[in-house]
Amino acid sequence: MTDEVERLRVELGDRAYEILVGPRLIERAGREIQPLLRRRQVVIVSDETVARHCLPQLRDSLSEAGIAHHTVLLPPGEETKDLDHFGRLAEEILAFGIERGSMLVALGGGVVGDVTGFAAATLLRGIDFVQIPTTLLAQVDSSVGGKTGINTPIGKNLIGAFYQPRLVLADTTTLSTLPHRELLAGYAEIAKYGLIRDAGFFAWLEAEGRAVCELASARSGDGNRVRRAAAARRGGRDRHGLGLRLRRAHGSHHAGRGEAGTTSPR
Repeated sequence: MTDEVERLRVELGDRAYEILVGPRLIERAGREIQPLLRRRQVVIVSDETVARHCLPQLRDSLSEAGIAHHTVLLPPGEETKDLDHFGRLAEEILAFGIERGSMLVALGGGVVGDVTGFAAATLLRGIDFVQIPTTLLAQVDSSVGGKTGINTPIGKNLIGAFYQPRLVLADTTTLSTLPHRELLAGYAEIAKYGLIRDAGFFAWLEAEGRAVCELASARSGDGNRVRRAAAARRGGRDRHGLGLRLRRAHGSHHAGRGEAGTTSPR
C-alpha cells in the first residue's frame, strides 16, 4: 500500500466533514480529532475483536494529543445492534460524565459505526462523533452518509437517524487483519458502484479485482479512493440517501450478501 493519505470533503453546510483515506491513520487520530473538539474528552466505542488489533494505537494517539478518553467495548456481531445493547451502551457513556462538547469515536465495522452514530445523535440531544471504520465494507459504505440506527425484532435499522460524523478516518492498514470473506463483502460494494455509475471503473475491477481483494501493492487503495470520492460528491447533493437507483441496489446487496461467492472477483 502507498503511504499517501487522501483528503476528501463532504459539503453539507455547517455539517460538512472530511474523509481521510490512507495507511496508519489510527496512529495520528489524536492530531486529526483534537481541532474538532469542544471539550477534550472522547469516549471510544469498539468491539472486543477490533479492540485487540486497533485500540492500543488509538488510545496512545489520543493521549499524545492531550485528549482524555474512556472506552466501551461491545460484543462483536449484528446482535449488538438491538435496544438492549444500545440501552447499556448509552448508560455506560453517560456514566463517564459526558457533556455537549464531548465526542464519541466509533472504532470498528458497520455495526459499531451504526450504534455509535445513533448514540451520538440521541445522547444529550446530540453530540459529535468520529467514524474510524476498520472493514472494507464500512470504509466504502456505512461510514459515509450519516445513516445510523439499531435493529428491532420487526426489522433492521427501523430505529435510527441521519446524523453526520465530524470526521471519517479510513485507515487502510486495518484491512490486513480482515478475513478474505470480509474483503469480498467490501469489494461487492465497490463493484456495485462501478456497475451503476462508472463502466470504465467496473472494467478496471474485472481486470484487477483479485489484486484488490488480496490487497496487492498500491492497487488495493484505488477502488477505495474512487468509491469514497463518489460518496463525497453524492453526500453534497443528497444528505438523506443515495438516490433511487443506489437505494435499490443497496437493498439487493443486503439481500444477497450472505452468498459472498456471487460477488467474488474472478
